[in-house]
Amino acid sequence: MAKNLQFVVFSIGKELYGVGIEAVQEIVRVPEITEVPDAPVFLEGVINLRGKIVPVIDLRKRFRLQGREKTKSTRVLIADNAGSLVGLLVDTVSEVLKIQPEAIEEPPQMISAVGVEYITGVAKMGAGLIIILDLKHVLSLEEISKIGNSPEAGVAARAA
Repeated sequence: MAKNLQFVVFSIGKELYGVGIEAVQEIVRVPEITEVPDAPVFLEGVINLRGKIVPVIDLRKRFRLQGREKTKSTRVLIADNAGSLVGLLVDTVSEVLKIQPEAIEEPPQMISAVGVEYITGVAKMGAGLIIILDLKHVLSLEEISKIGNSPEAGVAARAA
């Protein structure tokens, strides 16, 4: 029998999403976010996480979903994306879930408002679905280098 996979499950609107637990460093309340001039629309800004400048991506904007005010349940998932830290702004984080590999299917072409390029699979959990995200495609290495790990971004964040 294959080993269960673990995912951090979170919501954006009414839909549930998951990312592999191995990529998630920590989950934090929304700290003060510094806006970055001339940044892509989905970049909420950058945060200072214990001395490290981390870009924060608003997944609602990245997935072209309707915006929503931040609430006391809003969280930032700090994740490792190919060696670079990135924050993912989500509505709520609900649990860490073990999912059997056979419960995960290839994504159909149109399963949600999220583009299929961001999805590695869909997990069937009871009557519901959890959309499993591919962090490498949510934010490409090229986008990360332009946003959070370039010297210019660090200077801009320190100057703010």
